[in-house]
Amino acid sequence: MSDYIIRATAADGQIRAFASTTRELVERARITHGTSPVGTAALGRLLTAAGIMGSMMKGDKDLLSIIINADGPMGKTGVTADSKANVKGYISTPEFQNPPNYLGKLDVGGAIGNGNLRVIKDMGLKEPYVGTVGLITGEIAEDLTYYFATSEQIPTSVGLGVLMNKDNTVRQAGGFIVQLMPFASDEVIDRLEENIKNISSVTSMLDSGMSPEDILRQVLSGFDLDITDTIPTQYCCNCSKERVSKALISVGRAELKSMINDGKEIEVNCHFCNTNYIFSVEELKEMLRLC
Repeated sequence: MSDYIIRATAADGQIRAFASTTRELVERARITHGTSPVGTAALGRLLTAAGIMGSMMKGDKDLLSIIINADGPMGKTGVTADSKANVKGYISTPEFQNPPNYLGKLDVGGAIGNGNLRVIKDMGLKEPYVGTVGLITGEIAEDLTYYFATSEQIPTSVGLGVLMNKDNTVRQAGGFIVQLMPFASDEVIDRLEENIKNISSVTSMLDSGMSPEDILRQVLSGFDLDITDTIPTQYCCNCSKERVSKALISVGRAELKSMINDGKEIEVNCHFCNTNYIFSVEELKEMLRLC
């Protein structure tokens, strides 16, 4: 298995934890969107987080989206995941690149700017769950930690990272999410906080050869760790010409008539995988009949 997520519990169920390695899916996203190094880091962190958060959902048709609306030069960024940890994403300005931050690292926060982070969970209910928080740093991990604390009231630690090679391909990518259950004791909380203070970055751990299992053993050092599941995760867009045609039908008769009257074929681009779909005037007329 290449990219995967592990699920685990610790401290007699007082902690639940997830960790993943996502180098291949982030590299696939980089190639698909032609992202700069900072764009790859931003999109890769979001994709990694979405895969883990998607795997937390139970229903086969459950969907999760994370959308960042901010005023930075990178523009809008969004990702979607299902409960099987299939992920896809987009970024408005994939080619943007800024100078490194004061630590000499990719300045994701500077590229994203100020704005908000929105999590949408569609679990087949009447209305999807929507949680929105202001961006704390724009570095994504800290913003998701804040989201869990304020919108879901779950004390959570999130670690995410993307490390690039000199040729701008992805060297390492992955992350972890560790959450305290409501009945966690003060002793467990204190020990976990101390552990998290002392760990190195996710990419440093992965680049030293550590697996997701090794990462959780380090984050949860001193606790009994029970790994309960291993889930493959991948970049996967489920678009098709049929799905795009349904989206075109949904724009309504007036808009379709306008396209037909232009007398030209139209091209529709999927912003998740950059596939272009071409529809002839005759195909548009058939859609109009189905409206």
